[in-house]
Amino acid sequence: MFEQNKKGSIVMDNKAPASNTAEKMKTVKSAWDAAPAGPKKDAALKHYQAAEKAQTAKNDSDCNRELDAAKKALV
Repeated sequence: MFEQNKKGSIVMDNKAPASNTAEKMKTVKSAWDAAPAGPKKDAALKHYQAAEKAQTAKNDSDCNRELDAAKKALV
């Protein structure tokens, strides 16, 4: 799912794309857990928390948008 590149950044491999929002949530959470502390992790957390709220509200499009932003913040 995620791997660390030569620069030490966490990146998502494209071998197994998340098929639904719940799976994507797990994938992003795993990447966030593995990321080193710092501003990128802090930014990703804000997006992940917004994704959780969107998921609770059953708003998949907003949830996916926030998860994509969280992934981007970790790179």
